[in-house]
Amino acid sequence: MSNKHKASESKSDSDLIEEVLEQVAELDNQESEVIEAEEAEGGEVSVAELQAQLAKAEAKATENWDRALRIQAEMENLKRRTQKDLDSAHKYGLEKFAKELLSVIDSLELGIQAATSDAPEVVKLKEGSELTIKQFEAVFAKFNIEAIDPMGQPFNPEFHQAMTMLPSADVAPNTVINVFQKGYVLNGRLIRPAMVVVSQAVAGDSTKVDQQA
Repeated sequence: MSNKHKASESKSDSDLIEEVLEQVAELDNQESEVIEAEEAEGGEVSVAELQAQLAKAEAKATENWDRALRIQAEMENLKRRTQKDLDSAHKYGLEKFAKELLSVIDSLELGIQAATSDAPEVVKLKEGSELTIKQFEAVFAKFNIEAIDPMGQPFNPEFHQAMTMLPSADVAPNTVINVFQKGYVLNGRLIRPAMVVVSQAVAGDSTKVDQQA
């Protein structure tokens, strides 16, 4: 690829179109100069030669025009791809960082569940953990990170991961009856599914008796 070709690719659409028109005008000038030179030397230019020169000039102009259109189309495609990548980077750039923070929240929530003592030290530790979780939730809300806590909701395989299924006569089948771990989404895209227990239909009266026992 020549330097002239590389330079033309870096130009804008209007510059490329203007360059094509300049090339066509230059070809016309060159042909006029050839004709004038031949006439000055007393030579005669036949109609066939003029038609051949015209066809050559038109073919070159068409080639340059098609090339300009292709470059313009490539630039538009590149612009769309770049904009899409930028949008994705803005929306999902925090995904890896958010995943790292989820383990911290999980530890705090487990600590709160385990803090069943009424001792003053334990109560203060529990209150401090709850306050920290609220601060995490406020930061998450600011960056469109939402928790998935589907207790009592229908099971959704797109956002829930079923750890096990248990027969239940109290709720409809395929209902979340326990949440082992909350899930999270970032701008609507799943970054971690909720780990849940799902209900299933009770298989006959004998099963009901066993459950009551």
